[in-house]
Amino acid sequence: MPEVEPGDIEHILKNTKTIALVGASANPARDSHEVMRYLQGKGYRVIPVNPGLAGKELNGEKVHATLRDIPEKIDMVDVFRNSEAAGPVTGEAVEIGAKYVWMQLGVVHNEAAARARAAGLKVVMNRCPKIEIPRLVM
Repeated sequence: MPEVEPGDIEHILKNTKTIALVGASANPARDSHEVMRYLQGKGYRVIPVNPGLAGKELNGEKVHATLRDIPEKIDMVDVFRNSEAAGPVTGEAVEIGAKYVWMQLGVVHNEAAARARAAGLKVVMNRCPKIEIPRLVM
């Protein structure tokens, strides 16, 4: 099975409105913080997920401890955690009914991706939306 089907990245980015960013950081020097702000600037609603910051506010959004704690529908789960942690996060994404799982650069979990695809989700691994959006001229 290919890492990502042709056209999937564009489809995901054009059909996503709400993103849960798992591994969000309050530190502006961290990539997850920068990517969150970038995605917000592109018009996406980005809800941060980080148990250590739960209940606080980050870039204008309330931080949640888990995906299950987010009261609204999530289109895409953006995984800013290591590959090992991506397994449980992907399982939670399936559980909450997300449409897409996006694992950031360096994050690959083939078994979790296969389970998510079997549940009907589209999965992207080892890529960054901040890099892909300009390539698609969005």
